[in-house]
Amino acid sequence: MDPENTLLLETETGRVTINLRPDLAPQHVARIKELAREGFYDGILFHRVIPGFMAQGGCPNGSGTGGSSKANLPAEFSREPHVRGVCSMARTNNPNSANSQFFICFDDATFLDGQYTVWGVVTEGMEHIDALPKGEPPRAPGKIVSMKVAADA
Repeated sequence: MDPENTLLLETETGRVTINLRPDLAPQHVARIKELAREGFYDGILFHRVIPGFMAQGGCPNGSGTGGSSKANLPAEFSREPHVRGVCSMARTNNPNSANSQFFICFDDATFLDGQYTVWGVVTEGMEHIDALPKGEPPRAPGKIVSMKVAADA
């Protein structure tokens, strides 16, 4: 484990460890780490949780309509497949609109390959993502209690 490229995402049911992939998406990894270090993600809801597909969070409005105050990121698409545990950036129809929202795949979603930026993969605690309340939005959404870079924890 490289502590500088490992995220510790605390949910209400437990810890999720994410291995960051700066080899695939250096700008997106840098943004996720920057926001985590600023405490941006602490308390943020998983506003869209679709069984068999993915859990999405990172919107400060809790609705999927917002992002951080930082500039949007240019796409860093790769051949990395969207499979169970993969963390990827959400965006609008504009490929260069990723900002702070991200999603974690529950199952294979390879139809997203090459269209969304993969920046990490869950290595431990996927059961806590599986346990998030489902819905678009969920009636009582799960949240990120805290998200830290392991080097800082």
